[in-house]
Amino acid sequence: MVTATNVDATAVNTIGWLSSADWTIVVPVYQRQYRWDIGGCEQLLADIRAVGDLDDRHMHFIGSVLSSFSADGDAAELVLIDGQQRITTLMLLVAALHHTVTGHDDVLAGELERVLVLSADRTRTKLRPHRAWADVFESVVLDRRSDEEHHRESRFDDNYAFFRSQISLDEAPRIWRGLQKLEHVAITLGAGANAQQIFESLNSTGEPLRDHELIHNYVLMGLSHAEQQEIERDYWLPIEQNTGESIAAFWRQYLVLTTGREVTLSGGRGVYDAFRHEFPRLDIDDLRLHAVQWREYSEVYRVLLDPSQAPDAELGRQLGYLNTFGTEMYPLVMQAYSDHSQGAIDRAELVHTLEMVQSLLLRRTVVGIGTGRLVARLCRARASGADGLVQAIARITPSDKRVRVALKYSELPHAAYVLGRLAGLDGVADLEVDHVFPLTPADSWTGDGHREWAEYSEDEQNSHRALARTLGNLAMLETALAERAFDRSFPEKQAVYARSGVSSTRVLADLPGWNTAAITARSARLTERFLEVWTRPGTAPIDDDGLTPILDAVRHRGWPRGWEREWDYVEYRGEHWEVPDVKYLFNRVFKRLWADSRAAVVAYSERRGGPVYGAQSWNGQWDRLDDENSLYMGWDSSYMLNAVQGVLEEAGFAPEVFVKYSYIGAVM
Repeated sequence: MVTATNVDATAVNTIGWLSSADWTIVVPVYQRQYRWDIGGCEQLLADIRAVGDLDDRHMHFIGSVLSSFSADGDAAELVLIDGQQRITTLMLLVAALHHTVTGHDDVLAGELERVLVLSADRTRTKLRPHRAWADVFESVVLDRRSDEEHHRESRFDDNYAFFRSQISLDEAPRIWRGLQKLEHVAITLGAGANAQQIFESLNSTGEPLRDHELIHNYVLMGLSHAEQQEIERDYWLPIEQNTGESIAAFWRQYLVLTTGREVTLSGGRGVYDAFRHEFPRLDIDDLRLHAVQWREYSEVYRVLLDPSQAPDAELGRQLGYLNTFGTEMYPLVMQAYSDHSQGAIDRAELVHTLEMVQSLLLRRTVVGIGTGRLVARLCRARASGADGLVQAIARITPSDKRVRVALKYSELPHAAYVLGRLAGLDGVADLEVDHVFPLTPADSWTGDGHREWAEYSEDEQNSHRALARTLGNLAMLETALAERAFDRSFPEKQAVYARSGVSSTRVLADLPGWNTAAITARSARLTERFLEVWTRPGTAPIDDDGLTPILDAVRHRGWPRGWEREWDYVEYRGEHWEVPDVKYLFNRVFKRLWADSRAAVVAYSERRGGPVYGAQSWNGQWDRLDDENSLYMGWDSSYMLNAVQGVLEEAGFAPEVFVKYSYIGAVM
């Protein structure tokens, strides 16, 4: 057998490997800084808990660790080339566990200490990170931070504090059991190995798996071969067939529907991470139950993508109308359509929902307000009942007055859709939008058969151009007729308009001429019809200030640049708070709820393992709630926002809290 001489790869028990090492594990200066955030720590801890609950046959593989030996005199060092992020995080977790059991379980404390410190010098940690951060890491792991360092912000401090807050003394044996089941492949390089080439080979082979591929693997992994075949045949393949090339979008929109939260796409694995969070464990029985729902929603998704498959013409027509605006409202529509399919709502209510959504999207587009990040809040509102959805849509639908102004002076969006519906047409497949006054008129163009365009004053010409793309200057015309009418003078177009089958276009043939007054008058008439077709539902007051519900506030990982000026203000249950960032809001909300809804804070904190504690059990950033309870203030912005959202939901106040993003917050 031929063997490799410069690379040694061995499958090892991770904790055993760390415990037995009699060398310093060094992170070289060319490595990036430590970047794991609390989201990654939360997932690692969940995996360790899960494997700790399984029998001894089950282990958890954490990947490969690439290193090389370096001997400098009597000091042996293991230089980490790949794997420093995982190893550093594990060391922080072991340190938190060690400090939890110290003074309570001397045997376990000794086992953990062997992982953390050098046998020859117990004042030094086995792992030595980046030189710039080595002292910070060591002060955290050895729990010897000075008073001045309690309020510093670092990933080491944040992640250690998270682990410390999550591990109780009672749970320590379970965490230790899970840690002992971690395995990795230790790849050690010889003197002749090319470390960079091996590193690139480990990290750059092939395309990274996409979200839906990761979900597929996650769903099937751990099942027997027969179970994998069953799930693949009966559920996954039908989902793929129903969603086609849109399968990744389907999973994102399904998760928005089920969680009532926006699913971020940043970082490349947002959908997969949200899926794992929603389905942390999937045994075969639970998987079958969930997979039935996934398949049913994929069948609804197929109809949304191809409305011709709807069971009747009116539903198909409404879904076709909705697709004018893209797919962003699919989660809400999937929810409503599924309820209709199961008999929970009648056809009229489904059509009414589709009409309301179209009115919302079209009116906001007409007045120039964005339509993103709305669907999650509407899914939540619908879960509270039909009236809740109506009021939620009314709150964010622009008023008739604002729409009138925009239609008079602004370019008409989705012109074919709007004109077709105003004219009562079933479809616009063989029709085109004609600009009655051309966008680029010839010098000989005339609106009345007398004065030509070249004779118009500069102000007159500018007035015509300003209205050229507005509602009043647009008409639907059959394709063959549109070709004949293109760029013609108005008297010539009138003969073409008279032959059109579109009644709202045919009436143009009877007008005495075409000018800005005629355009304005027609805009006014069509606008009233517009407001009848796309009505604003409900009676809720309109939010024209761009407020975002707290549950839809964006989660920024770590401490992103500019986060200190993220918001202009926060509306808290009718109160106006000058709150610039999530750290300030975190502190204020928990203190306020400690006074107003203490039971909710206690319930949330007990379930999540913080951030309220009876004692300041580790060094860090704390604030007192009362003589017996403290609030930990040291986590990153993403975790703090999650905590604010979670405790407000627990208290039932989330629908009454809104944030107003600042300019810098909007672009972060």
